[in-house]
Amino acid sequence: MSKHKVLLAGESWVSTATHIKGFDQFPTVTYHTGADELLKALKDSDFDVKFMPAHEAQRDFPQTIEALSEYEAIILSDIGANTLLLHPDTWIHSKTTPNRLRLLRDYVRNGGALLMFGGYYSFQGINGGARYHKTPVEEVLPVSCLSVDDRVEVPEGFTPVVTGAASHPILRGLGKDWPILLGYNEVTVKDGAEVLATVSTDYGSQPLLVTGTYGKGRTLAWTSDVGPHWLPSDFIAWKGYKTLFEQMLAWAVAKA
Repeated sequence: MSKHKVLLAGESWVSTATHIKGFDQFPTVTYHTGADELLKALKDSDFDVKFMPAHEAQRDFPQTIEALSEYEAIILSDIGANTLLLHPDTWIHSKTTPNRLRLLRDYVRNGGALLMFGGYYSFQGINGGARYHKTPVEEVLPVSCLSVDDRVEVPEGFTPVVTGAASHPILRGLGKDWPILLGYNEVTVKDGAEVLATVSTDYGSQPLLVTGTYGKGRTLAWTSDVGPHWLPSDFIAWKGYKTLFEQMLAWAVAKA
């Protein structure tokens, strides 16, 4: 049986540092990826996940419905709207290019699945920089983005609260006792969407895991991370980690 093809875009960044040692100084540059744990968990699953780091996605993220439709599901994780809007041909050479946020909307309307996972450049993001508010991607999602910085840092940790039925395909076998998380993106739930899990009551029981539909397709929002720093090592080591994300994808690629 062939695997479901999934495109995961985002979850990479470059850091620079200046090291000063008395009179002397030197710079270093390091490259990081944030989806390693998730990709490892999904390696022996029913899903063939193509990982497209953020710096590659600016140029290589699909520019046609036909190319998007090669995948049964698209995951946007910690990748801002500008990366998809500003193809190098537009940013550097002032040429017209397809609006890939509109293409994603049309892709879902036609039956594709779109999942957004949380992070500093998901939903509205740090300093509002992810910028999905009032975009075609927000139109598709089961949640609405804030117009400002939406991060909620929870250094003391919070325990997710499962609100959906235990029989739901995404929640099956996971129980009620999930490990703690350290933060999330604040969003609001759209009419008709289904909230399967929230943050703790200390933080207003805001949405953590929400599902919805758009046209013929399915959409899902997971407002915390897929790995450090909001998702601690205990969550990754939890036997439900692999199951949770596998079942998110399995639900998403099922027909609405």
